[in-house]
Amino acid sequence: MNAELPIAPVPNIVLHAADVFKNFGGLRALSDIDLQIEEGKTHAIIGPNGAGKSTLLNVIIGRIPPSSGAVIFDGTLLTGKAPHEINQLGISRVFQTPEIFADLSVLYNVMAPAFARRDGAFRVNMLRSVWNENEIRDEAEHLLQEFGIWDRRDDNAGALSRGDKRRLELAMCLIQRPRLLLLDEPTAGMSRHDTNTTIELLKKIKQGGMTKVIIEHDMHVVFSLADTISVLAQGRIIASGSPQEIKEDPRVQEAYLGGPVE
Repeated sequence: MNAELPIAPVPNIVLHAADVFKNFGGLRALSDIDLQIEEGKTHAIIGPNGAGKSTLLNVIIGRIPPSSGAVIFDGTLLTGKAPHEINQLGISRVFQTPEIFADLSVLYNVMAPAFARRDGAFRVNMLRSVWNENEIRDEAEHLLQEFGIWDRRDDNAGALSRGDKRRLELAMCLIQRPRLLLLDEPTAGMSRHDTNTTIELLKKIKQGGMTKVIIEHDMHVVFSLADTISVLAQGRIIASGSPQEIKEDPRVQEAYLGGPVE
């Protein structure tokens, strides 16, 4: 499918969703999506519930195939690849509901993706030799310190609060050293304090040059982090631009923001 599409890398564009459509039976969830993500930038995708935001991310990571169109990552066609193959190319995703290993310790949760990155697949029996993997352990502990949950490293991950589970999942993504990080509602369910802490963590990640795509309803988060914002409404991108341009766009104000933004 779409083999005829050119996939030569475009300078500064690390991800391109090109002419993507997605139908579920008679329902069209995505229409004529052309989304280009600039390398090293934070690109937010906003829109009302049902606009197609999570569907678009699922198409990008291979969880669902597009009905037509293609997704290209640095010149590599992602369409048709399995999610684990896409992950190993350097794309990681944080989900709306944290996906962790609830019965494993917090530390093991962070170490597990590092083994998957190294070995090409997750193997449960890898934990038998985990204590011999000093480099991975040190990296995992450093991330837990950065995310403020090092003191919970020996606790089962399922016992963490929602905010700490979110931070744990971010650490699990970062230990894979992704080139592109996709964040689906990274502050969902968090208190304002936890949200602000997460914003500061994501700003710190940004200083390292990692490209991020963020889906988020909280406009405080979006306008704190985004270099570029794309607005989805009824499965279509109705506007893209800088945060200030999006704030001032009357189409966005009507479709989503509910009037002029101060």
